[in-house]
This record gives sequence, structure tokens and C-alpha cells, in this order.
Amino acid sequence: MGIEKTPVAWLFAGQGSQTVGMGKDLADRYPSAARVFEEANDAIGIDLRALCFDGPQDELDKTANTQPALVAASIAAFRAAEEAGGAPLPEPAVVLGHSLGEFSALVAAGALRLADAVRLVRTRGELMHAADHAGAMAAVIGLDAYVIARALVGTHVVVANDNAPGQVVISGPRAELGRAADDLKKIGAKRVIPLRVSAAFHSPAMQPVAPRLRQAMDVTPFSALRYRLIANVDGRVHEHAREMPALLEKQVWSPVQWVASVKRAHGEGASAFVEFGPGAVLTGLVKRILPDVMTGNVSDESTLRQSLPLLKGVTR
Repeated sequence: MGIEKTPVAWLFAGQGSQTVGMGKDLADRYPSAARVFEEANDAIGIDLRALCFDGPQDELDKTANTQPALVAASIAAFRAAEEAGGAPLPEPAVVLGHSLGEFSALVAAGALRLADAVRLVRTRGELMHAADHAGAMAAVIGLDAYVIARALVGTHVVVANDNAPGQVVISGPRAELGRAADDLKKIGAKRVIPLRVSAAFHSPAMQPVAPRLRQAMDVTPFSALRYRLIANVDGRVHEHAREMPALLEKQVWSPVQWVASVKRAHGEGASAFVEFGPGAVLTGLVKRILPDVMTGNVSDESTLRQSLPLLKGVTR
């Protein structure tokens, strides 16, 4: 592709990272980031810019709003990094996103237009919210995924995200989640923390969403992937855009294999990981999985400047 490879994996944030003010500092400084919000606004006809910059938080937390807002904020961070670094950035080893973040990763990899991604995740959020009003999710601290999965056999609660050693998210009916939390504490969980989400994502409750999301994707153009992508559902490298709709369809009700994905990225040569979007949740998880790798994040001007050497491949 004419650009020297660098051992960096690009990461894109998922739901739960949203916060009022996200993207504002970069949009104020970088025209390319400001244009992302304008394009996203036009794509779905709501003022995502105002929602991201000014809130209120309860509106931002509604999943149909959260999903397009996070894609916009994440791609704004990515465009700002390109502008600051002299676009294009050196080719990454791989790209990956956590759940919703896979759509942002596909935009960065050239497989989806921003406007199409924003429309898709707006639909995804609406479908996910409508599918389940009785579900919830919780983070389990201190137990590994295989121990939790074994303990949940015979219940309707499932492992939703294998995020890091000792940090796993479970998902299921709200009425059963409390009992599951008590049972997990009895076998060694240090804490079980309810998450700020509106349904049981990445669980069988989301299966009705999958075919309707696929219908939306089937009329959305996917272009060739410029960079290799590691998918949540299998932790494997994918190089062809034609694979994406099926993977994204399955992802909505399947567990996020984040530990496997990060280890695969490292195996593919990534020795540094840079997260685009608000906060540094994903790089925190990466450090728990691979303590010796370098990490950075791009959420504002300060973090962009700190991470730019990593993005350019200056890792020593």
C-alpha cells in the first residue's frame, strides 16, 4: 500500500465509554474532527455534536443515541490524529473495536463510510433497545471467564465480554442477575458491578435483532478493507469486507472475545496499542492482558500529542 508497516494496533471504544464533552477539544482544534460531527449529524438528522459536547448524560446514555455518538467521537479522534500526524498515518498491524467499536474500526479501515456506519449503529441501537427491556449486565471482578461460564450453567445469564483476566461481563434477565452475582461472590468474585446499559447485550435476548440488523447491512455498501481486522466473535484476523455483515450480525448476540482478540493482535506483530475515542478503557484492559506492551489513547489534544509518536511507529 506504499506505507511502511508499524507494530501498532488501532483500538476503537465500545458502549460504556461515552461521556459528556467527548470530542469537543479535538473538534475545536481540528477541522477534520469537526467535519465528522457535521457529517454524522446530516446522516441521521439529530444533533450528535450537541449531544456529545453538552449532553445531558441521560440522553447520551440511551443506546440509540450512544451508539452513533461514540462512532462519531471515535472517528473524530482518528481524523484529528491523521491531521496532526500528516495523513495518512502509517499502516497499523491490525485494527479492532470492542462491540460497537467494530463499526468505528471498519470506518478507519476504509470498509464503511462514516455516514453509513452512523446510520447502521443508530438502527442497531434502536433494535437492541426495543428487543429487551428486562435485561441487564454486570462486570464481575476477580474470576476468569471459564469459571464464570461453568457457574452460570442452568441459568439464563451468560458471559457477554471476556475483557481481561479477572474482568468479565455477564448479561441476562435482570431478575436473575442478582442471584447470579450472589452465587459468583460465593465462589470468589471480589465485586459484581452493575453496568450503565439498557438491555442484556451480547446475550440470547439480542437474537431477534440479528436478522433485522442484517437487512440494514445488506443494503449498505461495504468497500475493501485497507487494513486487517480482528473480529470480536472469533478473535481471528479478517481481510475481506464481504465477511463483515455476517460477523457483525452474530456479534450482537455473541460474547466479545476481547482477550483472544488482543492476544491475536500481539501475535500478528502489534507491540503497541492506541485507542481512539473517549477514555482509556480498552488500553487499560490491554495492559491487564499484556502488561509489557506500550499503550496510548486519543481523546483530546493532550492525549493525542502523547500518542502521536506511537502512531508514527516511534516505539522506543
